[in-house]
Amino acid sequence: MPLPPPLIQFLASVHPYDTLSSADLEALADLCEAKSYAVGETVFALGDKVTDLIIINEGEIEITDEVDVQLSILGPRNSFGERALLRGELASRTATVTAQATLILMPAATLFALIEKQPAVSKFFDRRRPAGRQKKDLTTLSVGQLMTHDPVTCTPDTTIRDAAAMMHEAQISSICITDVEGFKGIVTVRDMTGRVVARGADISGPVSEVMTTECLTLGPKALVTDVLHLMVERGIGHIPVVEGTDILGIVTQTDLTRAQAMSSADLVRRVARSKDAGTMARATAEIPQLLVQLVDTGNRHEVITRLITDIADTATRRLLTLAEAQLGSAPVPYLWLACGSQGRQEQAGVSDQDNCLILSDAVTDADLPYFEALAKYVCDGLDACGYFHCPGEMMASNPRWRQPLKVWRGYFEGWIKKPNPEAQMLASVMFDLRPIGGDESLWAKLHEDTLKAASANSIFTAHMIANALKHQPPLGLLRGLATIRSGEHRNHLDLKHNGVVPVVDLGRIYTLQGQLHPANTRARIEAAIMAGFLSRSGGADLLDAYDLIATTRLEHQASQIKAGEKPGNHLDPSSLSDFERSHLRDAFVVVKTMQSAVGSGKGALG
Repeated sequence: MPLPPPLIQFLASVHPYDTLSSADLEALADLCEAKSYAVGETVFALGDKVTDLIIINEGEIEITDEVDVQLSILGPRNSFGERALLRGELASRTATVTAQATLILMPAATLFALIEKQPAVSKFFDRRRPAGRQKKDLTTLSVGQLMTHDPVTCTPDTTIRDAAAMMHEAQISSICITDVEGFKGIVTVRDMTGRVVARGADISGPVSEVMTTECLTLGPKALVTDVLHLMVERGIGHIPVVEGTDILGIVTQTDLTRAQAMSSADLVRRVARSKDAGTMARATAEIPQLLVQLVDTGNRHEVITRLITDIADTATRRLLTLAEAQLGSAPVPYLWLACGSQGRQEQAGVSDQDNCLILSDAVTDADLPYFEALAKYVCDGLDACGYFHCPGEMMASNPRWRQPLKVWRGYFEGWIKKPNPEAQMLASVMFDLRPIGGDESLWAKLHEDTLKAASANSIFTAHMIANALKHQPPLGLLRGLATIRSGEHRNHLDLKHNGVVPVVDLGRIYTLQGQLHPANTRARIEAAIMAGFLSRSGGADLLDAYDLIATTRLEHQASQIKAGEKPGNHLDPSSLSDFERSHLRDAFVVVKTMQSAVGSGKGALG
């Protein structure tokens, strides 16, 4: 039967149907059906043909996979069934009522018609499909993505001398002229040379006398291709970006050259050839702009963080080489390892350093000052390059984390046998270790033995699970988004500690339980699926959720960098569209559900 008025109003409050006109909403309601279900009833089971998209009006639905592992608990305004409908497949999961429910059933034909005719609905369900973001070439970016924001400006009556001084102080090759009416013109270094120096103009006169007023401008939505063509055709090197009468930014040949030349390979090359930490720091200072470019050109989050981590790895190895050149060859074999985000190859726009040294058991007391000096040289060099010292001193410069192999073996054995809170914290960090430079044989056997011992100790694994579940996704009542309540980041989401970290922790647990070798979070989840240790349905959902959360975090950091801000992890959810908030919430629900499954012992296959 058609939906009664209260349910029509409810449907109008659910995205993306809230974008429909009143007439379209009424027409949709006539094609939908409201149906009541009792606790314990199955809406559809694994292998069933799914004929409707189902929206929960009241009640609660449990979704389980092919081995009866809970994937999610859905409440009002959540929908399900779209996976099978959109892929033309039989149900790959089971939906069971866990609290008396009223469900709105939308026939498949009705859903497909909406997707075809309503852009907002099409966008909503396209996002649920597994296709990745389409990569874009640099030339297809918009001018607004490449331009230098907030260009240096002066008024028309500013003296030529003062305008030249402003350009010199800012180390720029042009200055834009504006007044209360908006953008008026531009003066470049070439103008200063040709119109002032060559003609002997009075430098105390107004800059308006030498500015170019009929200059070419572009809007922020123009393509970088347009800039390239205009610069080549007209022989110019500066194009102001104007919207109406407002100057928004400027694009120069330097911007284009930097963007075209910038790549992770270029930064790796420059770092690898650096003669000291200062030279290296000038290259690593460009990492934020590299992040912006990698995000804007549509690279996947795991590709971006891998490329950025490669630069940190190269910096570490180069500093080790420079240290040995200064201190002499190491007296015994050693291995430098990274943990934290570098160890997992997941570095983004902001990162401290987490590292350690494993020394050969042949080391003597007389050798220790050498490794102390080496560790200090490398850690201080990394700090100079923007990988600031770890606040918790989890670095090789701390003697505790610069020890012979036998001591490291004792560390891991002790943490596993007596998993107190400190042991849990340290083990969480150290299970992300990855060799960077030196003798890797010092790690291989220790790593293998540690994984075997950890997975065999159920008490240790239980403590590690409990520790991992301390980081919870930001979900409140009825599983809506829950923001930080007070302090500097009030009303924001922490996309690191409440977004990415919970998935990182889950990946680490799967690694311990399955004795898996990858350190990277996404690779850990994929390995757990491939090993049959994590169900394909649950694993696919977790990967999709992780991809969305990690991508949102990188896009947020890129937008901060473009706005001239320091990249961070705190996002105001009101800056997102209804579409983005809805899917981010769904992603957090998946993570929360997988945490619950791990906590109850149902998170993996037997």
